[in-house]
Amino acid sequence: MGGYGFYVWGSYLVALICIVGEIILVFNRKRTLLRHLSLIHQSTKQEKTNETAS
Repeated sequence: MGGYGFYVWGSYLVALICIVGEIILVFNRKRTLLRHLSLIHQSTKQEKTNETAS
């Protein structure tokens, strides 16, 4: 690598860390979104139950 191996492998390492970090962030965002949608669904369900009981 002509003496530039440290920079080449360092670049690969930084790219790998960024890709893994992005995957982790996507999964966390998906989990948060599903949790919020579940809460919205539950509250909507409760509102409909309260409307029919009134």
